[in-house]
Order: sequence, then C-alpha cells, then structure tokens
Amino acid sequence: MIKVLLAEDMHLIRGALVALIGMEPDMEVVGQVATGEDAVARAAELRPEVVVLDIQMPGRLDGLAAAVEIHAGAPGCGLLMLTSHGRAETLRRALAAGARGFVLKDAPPEQLAAAIRRVAAGETVVDPALAAAALTARPNPLTPRETELLRMAQDGADPAEIAARCFLSKGTVRNYLGAIVTKLDARNRLDAVRIAVDNGWL
Repeated sequence: MIKVLLAEDMHLIRGALVALIGMEPDMEVVGQVATGEDAVARAAELRPEVVVLDIQMPGRLDGLAAAVEIHAGAPGCGLLMLTSHGRAETLRRALAAGARGFVLKDAPPEQLAAAIRRVAAGETVVDPALAAAALTARPNPLTPRETELLRMAQDGADPAEIAARCFLSKGTVRNYLGAIVTKLDARNRLDAVRIAVDNGWL
C-alpha cells in the first residue's frame, strides 16, 4: 500500500483529491494538510512514500519551499508537485527542490494515480512537452532580492512601503526597481510584473 500525504490549501480540491486517491486499491491517504509548514511536520511524523504538494500555498512556506525542507528532513519521501500553471521556470524550481514529479491540476485522475505510483517507485514524472519547454525557456534573470521586491510591487506596495518593510532607503528601492525593469526589457514596473508572472518567475 502506497502511503500518501496530501498538502492542498483549497478544501474542495483537497477533498476531491483525497476521494480520488482513496479509490485506488493500492493507495491510502495517511494525512491531509493545508499549509507548507504542516506538510513538513506531517511528512517527518508519518514518513509517507509520496507527498503530493500544491505549489501555491499560503503561509511562510509555499509548496516549493516545503519541498526543500521535506527533501532535507525526510529524503525517503517522494515529492509530487501539483500546479495550475505548467510553467517551465516553476518546473525547474520544483526539480531543484528535490521533486520527482510534476502534475497539472487539470490532468485526468488516472494520470495523477499513475504519477503517484511512479514517484513511489523512484521514477521521475514530468509531462514531455513541459520538460522540453523547461530546457529551452529563458532563465530567470532576477536575483532573489529583486524577485522579493518585485513581488511586493505586484501586491501593490509603493517604493516607500517596500523601503520600510525591507529596511532600505527609498532611493535603493528605486534603483532595484529600475534595474528590474531594465533586466526584463519592460516598459515600466507593471510591465515588469506581467513579464515575470508570464515566465513563472513570480
């Protein structure tokens, strides 16, 4: 029996996934959580064969950050990432985090079950078209600090607010944002956010 831990913050989707996995004769959902922090704690406690992680989760740890911690603390757990967006950059980050599988949320149920089995067997499961896109996609030119500041701008923070939250001067923040716009060949800050989102860098 393949023991599965499921981490998904949306209750309806989590319930549907639990029901789908529970219908498989060789699988058992041993735990279900809504945050990355809980996924890390429960993976260490339950030691499931496979942890199915939604990439987008609220709190300190999203799915990718939780995957890094689970991979370090419970390396025997196979990590299967779930996402609504099949972006090449997200796939690259998931694989770098230690994930062995990457499945889109709109995939047929049998595809998810097959992916869980393959990850449990130690295989890597990635959609071929997405894997090809990951190899040819433009790499993220932003530093982690630039990504952090652009994410704040995406959330509506102005330079003064970003400066206060990051303990930087307003001039330094403007310099960062100017460098981001230049790196992304964007028209302005909003265009930089759009480009970064489209490429899966935010």
